[in-house]
Amino acid sequence: MGERGIVDCVIGPGPLIRYCDCSPLSLSAMAPPHRPYKRPAISDQQRRRDLALQAQSSRRADAQARARSLANSLLSPPSSAETAESDSERDHEPTATDVATAASKLRGSDARRWFARHIMLPEWMADAPPHLASDWHVFARPAGKRCLVVSCNGMTISRVRNGSILHRFPSALPNGSKRDISGPASSYSILDCIFHEVLPVPAARSFLYLLSFWSVHNAIMVSPYLLVLQPDETYYIIDMICWRGYSLYDCTAEFRFFWVNSKLMETTASDPPSTYHRYRFSVVPIYECTLEGLEAAYSGSTPYMKDGLLFYNKHVHYQAGITPLALVWKDEACSQYIIDTDSKGQVPSEQHVVLELQEDGKLATSDDPPVVFGSLDNEFIQKTNLRPGNLLRFAFRDERVKLVDGKMEISELQFVGRPNRARAFADSHSKALFQYAARHAPLRIEDLVASIQSNHMEVKSTDVEMQG
Repeated sequence: MGERGIVDCVIGPGPLIRYCDCSPLSLSAMAPPHRPYKRPAISDQQRRRDLALQAQSSRRADAQARARSLANSLLSPPSSAETAESDSERDHEPTATDVATAASKLRGSDARRWFARHIMLPEWMADAPPHLASDWHVFARPAGKRCLVVSCNGMTISRVRNGSILHRFPSALPNGSKRDISGPASSYSILDCIFHEVLPVPAARSFLYLLSFWSVHNAIMVSPYLLVLQPDETYYIIDMICWRGYSLYDCTAEFRFFWVNSKLMETTASDPPSTYHRYRFSVVPIYECTLEGLEAAYSGSTPYMKDGLLFYNKHVHYQAGITPLALVWKDEACSQYIIDTDSKGQVPSEQHVVLELQEDGKLATSDDPPVVFGSLDNEFIQKTNLRPGNLLRFAFRDERVKLVDGKMEISELQFVGRPNRARAFADSHSKALFQYAARHAPLRIEDLVASIQSNHMEVKSTDVEMQG
C-alpha cells in the first residue's frame, strides 16, 4: 500500500498501475483537538495577495469599457509595435458579427498576446493562505483543455490557451446558434471553460477481467472498479466574463459564481447535444473552503476526471494574467499528474522548467513582472537560431537552487530543447516553486486542513476574549 488513497498494483512484467481508493475521506478526522502544526511559508505569496487586493480596489475601471476592449482585441489584435490606441478606437462599439469574424482570424503571436491580455491564470499554491474558510472558494478542477468560449450572432467559438481555435459550433448559449439570435447586435457572452473530453466509466469488478483488459485497452483503475475512458465532450464553466453584453470584469468571484449558476439555468445549454447545440455546458460544484467544503471538493464524486483543486479568493475580480488571488493545488489523490514528466511520460531525475527568451538574452517566467532565472550569451543564441519570445526547456539540479525572500534562485541551467509547439506560455515562478516543493516537501492536504483549523481556533479565541 502506498500513500493514503493510492494503491500500487504490478501486473506481471508490465508497468506500475496506480489507482485511487475512492472510499469516503473525512478531512475533519485529520484535524487534531489541539492547535494544529502549520507548515512554514516558503514563498512571498501572501504578501503579493495583499498587494493584489489593494491594487484591485484602486483600479476599478469601467467594466463595460473593459468588455469593449476585449471585443476590440478580437476585432483587431494589436501588433507588438502598437503601444496605444486612439479614443475613437476605444469608444467603437463592435457588432457581434465583427467579434465572431475577428475571433476566427486570430493567429500565432497575435492570438497568444490576446490570451495573455485577457485570460486569468491561477498561481500554484506554495503556501496555504490564511482565512481559507472565510475568504476562499474551492472546487475540483476538471481535467481537460482550458479555453475561452465566445457566443454571438448565431455562432460559438472556443479557443485554447495558445490562441488556436478548438471548436466552431452552434450552442444553446445566448446568440450561440442561428436558431437563437436575440437582443442587440453587440450582445455577446464570454465564458472561461475547461473542455473535458473523456469520462471514466465503470467497466467491471472482476480482477481476472482486469488482467485481460489492461493488455489491450488504455484505462485507469479506481478501486473497486476498472474505469474505461469514454467520450464526454462537455464544456465545464469555471468562470464568466460577459453575459449578453453585460461585463462581469469588476464583479467579485462570489458574484460571478452565483451568476454562472443562475444564468445558465435560463438556457438549455446544459441539455444533451443536438443539431443546434453541439456540446453540452455544465457548471462545476463550488464550495466555501470550510473543512466540509474542502472535503467535498477533494474526495467527493464528480461527473468528470479531477486535475487538482482550484481556490478562488471570494473578492477577486476577473483580471488578466497570473494572479495570487486564484490558486491551483494537487496531490496524487486528486490528480493523475503531480510532477511534470518528459516527452516519454517519465519523471526526469532533474527538475525541468520552461522559460521565455527575452530581448536581452535573459530567461524569464511568464509572471508580470517576470522572474529571471538565467541568461544565454549571444553566441549560443545565434548558433541555435533562437529569437526573443522563444520558449525553451531547461533542467537544473537541486543543489543549484536557493530560496531567497520567497523567490527561487537557480545558479545553473542546462538547455534541454524546445517544448511542444502548442505550448502557450513559459512556466510561472509559482509553478517552478510548486514542482520543487513537490519533489522535496510538498504542501499536503493535511496542511490545508491545519490552516483551516488554525483560523477556526483563532476565531474562537477572539470570541472568548470579547465575551470576557
